[in-house]
Amino acid sequence: MSEAVFETIRWDLSGPVLTLTLYRPEKLNAMTRLMRRELCRALDLADADDAVRAIVVTGAGRAFCAGFDLSEGARAFDTSSPARAPEPGEEPGRDGGGVLALRLFACTKPLIGAINGAAVGIGASMLLPMDVRIASSDARFGFVFARRGVVPDACASWFLPRVAGISKALEWSLGGTVFDAAEALAGGLVSQVCEPGELLARAQAKALDIAENAAPVSVALTRQLMWRMLGASHPMEAHRLESAGLESRGGSADSAEGVTSFKEKRPARFPDKVSTGMPDFYPWWTDPAFT
Repeated sequence: MSEAVFETIRWDLSGPVLTLTLYRPEKLNAMTRLMRRELCRALDLADADDAVRAIVVTGAGRAFCAGFDLSEGARAFDTSSPARAPEPGEEPGRDGGGVLALRLFACTKPLIGAINGAAVGIGASMLLPMDVRIASSDARFGFVFARRGVVPDACASWFLPRVAGISKALEWSLGGTVFDAAEALAGGLVSQVCEPGELLARAQAKALDIAENAAPVSVALTRQLMWRMLGASHPMEAHRLESAGLESRGGSADSAEGVTSFKEKRPARFPDKVSTGMPDFYPWWTDPAFT
């Protein structure tokens, strides 16, 4: 798929790297239900397209995402509001941010956040299931939910302590203060900070490095192993899965190519595809139901 058309996001596939841009710049890319649905649809399309090897997510204009659109005013978070009624196919009572976070979590392609400005509320919590987060020096972050009289969304109470540690997660969430890119770097929320004009190129270069040098099936398996083992009760769970993965991948065409290309000192050309090459034991989990 060379392109896809959306209202609130932009799809740009350049070689193996897909850049998804939140595109409501006049509203600082504030999240709407339509944007959330379009992001989930874009991830569905990307997962189904073997040409997509890595995904960069960024924002248009001077913000990444300034949070949930509060145009409803005082009832913006009121689930009894007619504007918040479930749409066809949606389960009642579910946090839409959580639906998005779980879709990001389930993605088979590596996700790189390029945070170009304000990332507040859902704009911050949606970053947490991404694998690499790179910030512009003028980015700002805020888990501001308590200051709006609500609680964290997008599964942030699970993700944030795992990304930044429980003490930093509580410090950022209980007070709901907005903090700068330097603090985000020191706290482990982002791995790099760069000048604004370098941000997108830096994120896309990271995505391209993964896309060009790592086997897509191995990347997909590694991503799920790392994230899902965060909730494992014992390292034996990882040992079992890694043993199964090594047995499956060790005899694959990708493994043969990885070794041969290394010995021949040339770039690898991995033949296996995520759409057809995942091992029989994948997925090894059963997602719990919401109810």
